[in-house]
Amino acid sequence: MALEEYKRKRRFEETPEPPPKVQKKTEHRFVVQKHDATRLHYDFRLELDGVLKSWAVPKGPSLDPEDKRLAMEVEDHPVSYHDFEGIIPEGNYGAGSVMLWDVGTWQPLSPVPENGKYVPGTDEEARHMLAKGDLKFRLEGKKLKGDFALIKMRGRRPGSKGNEWLLIKKHDDHAEQGYDIDQFDQSVLTKRNMAEIAGDERSAEWRSSRPAARGKLKAAWLADAVARMDKKKAAASVPKKASPQKDTSAQKKKQKS
Repeated sequence: MALEEYKRKRRFEETPEPPPKVQKKTEHRFVVQKHDATRLHYDFRLELDGVLKSWAVPKGPSLDPEDKRLAMEVEDHPVSYHDFEGIIPEGNYGAGSVMLWDVGTWQPLSPVPENGKYVPGTDEEARHMLAKGDLKFRLEGKKLKGDFALIKMRGRRPGSKGNEWLLIKKHDDHAEQGYDIDQFDQSVLTKRNMAEIAGDERSAEWRSSRPAARGKLKAAWLADAVARMDKKKAAASVPKKASPQKDTSAQKKKQKS
């Protein structure tokens, strides 16, 4: 069932991540989230069939067609994850800082070019391409633009889970030779860098007043999650009453005498 794996891995009373709800309508959004967890990586997500199809890209996407980025397919995420930015608390799956690195829309491209050029395709074609392991699509984001392909790797290496894909930029007007993703360490949502999101620099006050926040709490589910976490934290911070100490001074005097 859709989002079951996403739900199984998370404790929603402890994390500000959105609940596992499948959307009825697909709006073809995409998102890239920079995620400083056990290992720094970028989460690449495409909205299709009411969920976000997701891949973890260790080196991040590139606009250089010469770069073939490894992309590990992971569990589907809810569409409401498309604007998530903030901190996943320690002890939770994926604990660490999350930056909303890029957002926009995507469009499947027909696997059959016309006059040597790729043309817009359909969701049905996208499903077939995903099943085949060769998805072609076009991005219109704030940072990423143009045609891309996700190609599933066929060779099974020792220890492989069979979820390895390659994310490759196509040659077009948006291609950029020598693309350096490290030059773009700023959130498209809040304009903060990773250190600021983690609370390591100027966001110490922001983090302490809203430990699981991601800017304005627009969604009711997020406000509720933060309220639960604040309540739990407040309860844990209340000092326990010390047990009354018995006066043993009289006993000590008796022992001395």
